[in-house]
Amino acid sequence: MGNIAYDFQIEKDDFERAGEASSKIKKILRQLGIDSGIIRRVAIAAYEVEINLVIHSLGGTISISIDPKSIMIIAKDIGPGIENVELAMKEGYSTASDKIREMGFGAGMGLPNMKKCADSFYIESIIGKGTIITMKMMLKDGE
Repeated sequence: MGNIAYDFQIEKDDFERAGEASSKIKKILRQLGIDSGIIRRVAIAAYEVEINLVIHSLGGTISISIDPKSIMIIAKDIGPGIENVELAMKEGYSTASDKIREMGFGAGMGLPNMKKCADSFYIESIIGKGTIITMKMMLKDGE
């Protein structure tokens, strides 16, 4: 298998379609015959980042690239950025509004769940510009 890449546009407040990109990613990985445990981790991480883009950003892109050794997810959004990344990484911390919480989102588990699912997790955020989250899941042990 060579390198395969897909991009998904995510719109701000698009709760109608929230979860579509992660469902498509899951389907793609199934078709490629990726291990179900890895698919589960990738699907959770992709879903969490997708929901975060819908809730907190002004929109953005989720890119996934698959090579023989790993799956990489890169989410880039347009503003507002994360004021305190360390705080945002704490389980249960959320800046989501009451309205968002009433919809069942904003429990403050998005970033911690992404980190748990990824073999490597990197977050870079600039106030007023946006956030880039890079997650990598290894396909082969020990590499």
